[in-house]
Amino acid sequence: MDELMRKRLYGDTAAAVRPPQASKQEQEQGELIDRVRQQLFARVEASVLGRRDSEAQRILRQVVTEIVGREGVRPLDRPRVISEILNDVLGFGPIQPLIEDPEVTEIMVNGPNRVYVERGGRLEKSDICFRDEEHVRNVIQKIVGPVGRRIDESSPTVDARLPDGSRVNAVIPPLALDGSCITIRKFGRRLSADDLLRLGTLGRRELELLRDLVRGKLNVLVSGGTGSGKTTLLNVLSSFIPHDERIVTIEDAAELQLQQEHVVRLEARPPNIEGKGEISIRHLVRNALRMRPDRIIVGECRGGEALDMLQAMNTGHDGSLTTLHANSPRDAVSRLETLVLMAGEDLPLRAIREQIASAIDLIVQIARIRDGSRRVTRICEVGKVLPDGSVEVRYIFVFDFHGADTTGRVIGELVPTGLVPAFLEKLAWRGISVQDQLFCKELR
Repeated sequence: MDELMRKRLYGDTAAAVRPPQASKQEQEQGELIDRVRQQLFARVEASVLGRRDSEAQRILRQVVTEIVGREGVRPLDRPRVISEILNDVLGFGPIQPLIEDPEVTEIMVNGPNRVYVERGGRLEKSDICFRDEEHVRNVIQKIVGPVGRRIDESSPTVDARLPDGSRVNAVIPPLALDGSCITIRKFGRRLSADDLLRLGTLGRRELELLRDLVRGKLNVLVSGGTGSGKTTLLNVLSSFIPHDERIVTIEDAAELQLQQEHVVRLEARPPNIEGKGEISIRHLVRNALRMRPDRIIVGECRGGEALDMLQAMNTGHDGSLTTLHANSPRDAVSRLETLVLMAGEDLPLRAIREQIASAIDLIVQIARIRDGSRRVTRICEVGKVLPDGSVEVRYIFVFDFHGADTTGRVIGELVPTGLVPAFLEKLAWRGISVQDQLFCKELR
């Protein structure tokens, strides 16, 4: 294999050694794996190493097995050594088993020797480690390379995605003081509406109401904190969009998994090494308006694109969906005001609030609560601008906390506040009928 190609793909493995604090046995195992890897690179062509099909995997496994046998590895250790080498060549190194583990929802690498995972909403330390800092950097390059992203000393942070859509963030020195960091939020099996019911994220009546609101082309904002399940809920809401509508999705890193056929997926592009060529989400939102969309879905509003999103909602693109980082529905409105101000258009605050009140029909607040589960905690209607200048937020459903069971799982449900929302009239115009009794406390 060409030496330059080998180093570009897998780093300088000859220099890779176990950390100084590793035991003698671990160091010997690391040296053994390095020898096997070097022999593999010498025997197999670069074209095979760059492939991921079943035939390439069969060839690589066969060659690695032969080399491991000649190296005198004990039969008991051979499966582990073979697996570690194949993970490095075909996957993402030591964290590949965690990526494949369906119970792991998040992976956090804090340098070569500290890897944490989230299982069932709770953090725990893994016994997995990298050989050294260079090994972590090689894995980062394997992640960001195929999606056209870059990371180096001049641009030491990057957002990317795995082939399955899982979200990746990486930070390297000099910003990361204790070694390169990788954070992977996994998007494994696409959750359906029935899955949300089974997990207790919300009740059946509330889910059916949200289905009617999406079909009735109301503009919905999903709000929540980091890791609360906003994108998952957005995916479920998007599944209610009729299949005869044209959908344009806009994301910083493509994560949405829409099942409709008529979908156009757009992804922002960071600047190149010369600092040129950046395509922002705001530019894509503006461009989407010229693509004859029935619906526009913005994965997350986090900047000036919020203004363009509001204008799209106010100019005939009803039924649009987006998410926003906020701790409550009222905070979501305040943050939306701040994001619009970031657009630099020098709009008066009163005009911004009127845009928000006119554009957003519904805010769905989702949160990760103390037992690790994700629950919808508020469903709110956005009303008019009040005399004091603030945007009215009217709570329709709120989460009623009942306590916890013997396992610590929180017991509670969404209950109506008794408020009958004004958007029922909009739904009626589109032929969708929702009974007023759904919002009555006494009948629940």
